Amino acid sequence: MTDISKEDDGAAAAALTQAAKEKLTQTVLKIEKLEEEKAEVTGQIKDVYQEAKSMGYDTKALRRVITLRKMDREEREEAEAILDTYLLALGEI
Repeated sequence: MTDISKEDDGAAAAALTQAAKEKLTQTVLKIEKLEEEKAEVTGQIKDVYQEAKSMGYDTKALRRVITLRKMDREEREEAEAILDTYLLALGEI
């Protein structure tokens, strides 16, 4: 890893134009806002899975269903064929 002194950091920061600094600040703030929103949505998803579990649904199966629904049919069939091949090779089926 490269050792960069604080003097180098100061020189690099000073070299940024005011417009570049503002754009950098906006970018960082936007990422932070999106990270907050992501955490919020992650919490909501967790709540829905917890609700599903309380209704008697198997949450592992639900997660698998969500994963499979993200795939197109051809991709899903290929993944299932590979899984079957591996299981067969291991003597599991």
